[in-house]
Amino acid sequence: MTEPAIHMNGVTKRYRDFTLDNVTLDIETGSIMGLIGPNGAGKTTLMRTLLGLIRPDAGEVRVLGRQMPAEQVRAKEEVGYVSEDMRLYEHVSIRWHMNFVSRIYPTWDPAYAEVLLDRFDLAASHSVKGLSHGQRVKAMLTLVLARRPRLLILDEPTTGLDPIARHEVLAELMEVLADPDRSVLFSSHNTQDVEQISDVISFMDRGRLIDSSDKELFLDSWRRLRIEVSADACAPELPNLIYDRPDGSLKVATTNRFDDAMTHQLREAGVTVHAVESMTLEEIFLANVQLSRGAA
Repeated sequence: MTEPAIHMNGVTKRYRDFTLDNVTLDIETGSIMGLIGPNGAGKTTLMRTLLGLIRPDAGEVRVLGRQMPAEQVRAKEEVGYVSEDMRLYEHVSIRWHMNFVSRIYPTWDPAYAEVLLDRFDLAASHSVKGLSHGQRVKAMLTLVLARRPRLLILDEPTTGLDPIARHEVLAELMEVLADPDRSVLFSSHNTQDVEQISDVISFMDRGRLIDSSDKELFLDSWRRLRIEVSADACAPELPNLIYDRPDGSLKVATTNRFDDAMTHQLREAGVTVHAVESMTLEEIFLANVQLSRGAA
């Protein structure tokens, strides 16, 4: 059996005001995991732990089969990392950066680098100082993707991009991800970006991993039900069904395990089911957070 591209088991890191709390997570080779959470959820802390920049207080971290942080130098030879707060040297050109990176990484593909520059509408001769935010992100992605890393770790790479730049970046990432030997961890609080390119979704909140599953399973199993309870009936307590409005005859209920039998049970109890609605990934995330915080 192939070892996961990323393996975390019981990983904990404690700070004075925040704890990355007992995270267990596997990312299989060839998969694209979207990591969704609000600012401060722990996404960046998790990624920096994966990169060996943070030593966990407890738990095990393996990246591409290598123990972290002990073997981080070898692991990073095959890992590409892009973060919204990364910086390039201001007073030199994109070409200077390309030459610099190519001397460090033997996997550098100069022909692919030129293709990326063309797709991103960048000129290698341009000074970094004169680039817009979107152009800087695309230049950084060029420097990372042209190395052809086995694992991409992308921390909020589309934050602050205008719609055209976001489209260009996501389109290129989707093409890169067609490679079955390449794995990706894509972090964002923008659920639309994550939904577009990911096949596995993980939700984080307050330092904890609160749910993780195949994207299509999330979208298929979560439903919102709009129901009406008559005066002589009561809403039944069904497994995995949460009533958002506990009072009154009109109610909204949410479930993460929907099947047709659920509506049949409600109708047998005298409940009128007015609508069964699919939910967006953002709505599913918010519902997951509410369930998690309610159980905490």
